[in-house]
Amino acid sequence: MRRRLSAALFFTIAALFLFAFFSLHLSRSAIARTDLIHHYPVPGPASASDHRQNLVIDGQSTPGPLALVARHVSSIRDSISTLAVLLPAWEILLIVSPETPLSDAVDDYVCVFQNNDTSAARFAGILPSTNRTALYCQMPNGVKRLRPFLQPVLSRKSQSNQDSPGPTAPELIRWTFLVYESFSTEDDVVLFAKGLNNRQGVNRPPSEFRCVFGDASKNDAVKTAVTSSTQEVFRCPHPDSPALNNTTKISLLMVEANVVVPSVAMYTRNDDEAWVPRNQQSPVTSCARARCDDDLGHVVKQLNEEGFNVTTTFWIWPKTQEAGFSHAAVYAKSWCKWMMYIDVDEFVFAPSSWSESPTPGKHMLKSLLPKHSKIGQVSIRCNEFGPSNQKTHPSEGVTQGYTCRRRFEQRHKSIVLLEAVEHSLLNVIHHFHIKQQFRSKQLSMNNATVNHYKYQAWPEFQNKFRRRVSAYVLDWTQR
Repeated sequence: MRRRLSAALFFTIAALFLFAFFSLHLSRSAIARTDLIHHYPVPGPASASDHRQNLVIDGQSTPGPLALVARHVSSIRDSISTLAVLLPAWEILLIVSPETPLSDAVDDYVCVFQNNDTSAARFAGILPSTNRTALYCQMPNGVKRLRPFLQPVLSRKSQSNQDSPGPTAPELIRWTFLVYESFSTEDDVVLFAKGLNNRQGVNRPPSEFRCVFGDASKNDAVKTAVTSSTQEVFRCPHPDSPALNNTTKISLLMVEANVVVPSVAMYTRNDDEAWVPRNQQSPVTSCARARCDDDLGHVVKQLNEEGFNVTTTFWIWPKTQEAGFSHAAVYAKSWCKWMMYIDVDEFVFAPSSWSESPTPGKHMLKSLLPKHSKIGQVSIRCNEFGPSNQKTHPSEGVTQGYTCRRRFEQRHKSIVLLEAVEHSLLNVIHHFHIKQQFRSKQLSMNNATVNHYKYQAWPEFQNKFRRRVSAYVLDWTQR
């Protein structure tokens, strides 16, 4: 009898051990396979709660599970004040405080993580609205299984003792729940935020939010009503507070939950001179927005040297196509009347009127604009090209390398009268919702067409869908 009991006890203990072992193994594998940015920040130890205050009750702050992460200013020797955001694919974006400018040798910096692992920091660009420097670094494999994720310390490679973030360091801000950009118009402020209107076509009422100017944990924060809530775009009036300056943080308050969304956006109220229309009589200007690692700057410089009028706007935020279009509409409204939304590797052609022209002319695009004042948007159908059996980016270029296309057109691109765009800035698949007093006009493919190169060689497709697509399109790696 004792032998039976001993054997049963042994097998029970062995089974529990095996179950625990495989459960731990599977959970670690799941963590390694998932980018984890689809979850809110994991609450850290009590000692770190002072850095994650996000609930505002009667002017007082209470720690909560959704982090409004403060700027990372530690007592580490020679530390650099930064904000850090965890992006898709384990990439970390660091935004450097303007009070601590970096040296010209930007490549001389590394990210130091909580377990003393390091990764090289790469220059990303200068955020145009606040003139802050942005850098990237990759999260090391040894950090991915730690909890919570703490914001890394930006340090010089040449520094002999590189200190890692301490236990009171703030958590990494998650890209899926964040106010990431703002833009001030003459009449109001436009905020861009992820994690609030998550389903396409389903938008939460503006009454559920407030704009918060300043530190929400202090009594001097100013709140204004939200007048529009559509996709990732929110609008609210300017605060009536002369004390606010260009270093004031701006965020959104979720009224019912009493939660302030984490933010890296800053409030900037432009001078009156900014509202004076510029370049109204200038030739057609080409604008593009992309990451600096696309070597776009070199190409733009060459085009300008050849006499083309090309300007660029730095837009660092991944998977924000709709928000990027909205931002472009308000950004350029003071100096641009019409704006065409096409990809940088596409071109417009009018078979009926341009085929006999030996060279392009500045009048060509303007000839597509309507003469009727009530037309606020011109829609141009697309020829959609595919990979054309290309395994890598074709050496002869996009337009010459991709030659196979669909038989029937499916998509369209638009030229938009910025004055006609709705207050909400709502746009879907390259066209905007326009005000009621305006209407749209669709051109026949004989009058104008766009060659659309969506499905390119597999490496190009991967890169494109990693960063540049709609906020509501699933990541191809998660299908």
